[in-house]
Amino acid sequence: MSSRPRLLVLASTYPRWRGDHEPGFVHELARRLTREFDVMVLCPHAPGAATDEQMDGVQVHRFRYAPAALETLVNDGGIVTNLKRQRWKWLLVPAFGLALSWATWRALMRWQPDVVHAHWLLPQGAIIALARKFVRRRPPFVVTSHGADLFALRGAVLQSAKRWVARQAACITVVSAAMQDELTRLGIAPAQVQIEPMGVDLSERFAPDATVARSATEILFVGRLVEKKGLRHLLDAMPMILAQLPQARLTIAGFGPELEPRKAQARALGIEDALDFTGPVSQADLPALYRRAAVFVAPFVQARDGDQEGLGLVSVEAIGCGCPVVVSDLPAVRQVFPNGEGARLVPPADPVALAQAVLSCMMQRDETAVAVARERMRLAFDWDSRAAAYAEILDRAMPTPRRRSAE
Repeated sequence: MSSRPRLLVLASTYPRWRGDHEPGFVHELARRLTREFDVMVLCPHAPGAATDEQMDGVQVHRFRYAPAALETLVNDGGIVTNLKRQRWKWLLVPAFGLALSWATWRALMRWQPDVVHAHWLLPQGAIIALARKFVRRRPPFVVTSHGADLFALRGAVLQSAKRWVARQAACITVVSAAMQDELTRLGIAPAQVQIEPMGVDLSERFAPDATVARSATEILFVGRLVEKKGLRHLLDAMPMILAQLPQARLTIAGFGPELEPRKAQARALGIEDALDFTGPVSQADLPALYRRAAVFVAPFVQARDGDQEGLGLVSVEAIGCGCPVVVSDLPAVRQVFPNGEGARLVPPADPVALAQAVLSCMMQRDETAVAVARERMRLAFDWDSRAAAYAEILDRAMPTPRRRSAE
């Protein structure tokens, strides 16, 4: 029997199978934490996914919350986006909450973790804060906010719930300084919050490849097709880009509720022949896109409901592969590119500025600036350093630092 401490991870977004296009940052962290913890992940089931399996040393249990065909609350856009897109999915929320609560309580009772890491304040943070009150052995928990749970879930009741979760947690982490400011506005003292980004595999996966020729004309967008990603502003910029560079093409790697509206926008602008909607792309296949593109564009905006990027690590992935970056100048982005170092920053929702920056980037490549930015990001965002930081936080949260005792 292992003498290592047991870590229970609660998440909603999680790979459904190997090679899944769903964001995999929780799994990437969890599998690295298996070096020092026994790790179990509780996440929602989805059609086609296994209920229980081992993935890279992580014990994964996917709880059922509806008939398989209806388990669509989480994937292809995220919970908040899916609820806005299809209002009937609110009917799934009570069953989802009950199933998550039951699975969490059972794990606390049967597996008896030493510490819990809840990804997202709501619902995971609230569920563990409540569930641990109904067990004798109450493990401490760390809660990490990634953005949508903090920026988009508003209203007096939800804001109160977030404050309550924060008071129950041993530690709160956020992935950017902008999110710490938002928690301060909620009444959470800055001293209670640590800024700890998620990571990017800059050592192996997202790395340059000198054998791949970089295009002179391909523009790349990667991300979920949701409002805060700002794709519509990049499409508005394309006629101006094509007027100066007629051979330019835009590759759009992603899927989401804005797919059809963006295709309709492209037809209305008369630019559909210059676009390539590839659909979702797995993490394993993304580097090839970054390595060949002339420029990567992340036209982030603040959505109408207040949601915005928590950090925007796609730009780090691009820089990791040596690809120049144009990105919106939002608070979270400034943590990745302080003073604009390593990227061209443009005002959000400004197609004219976006077009000018993209054209400038394509015509005047600065490979030295990209290389310098990549080295800085390797120190700040590579997964090995990020996992070590989270391991230390989880260790400190436990009453007895069992991880260090075992070393």
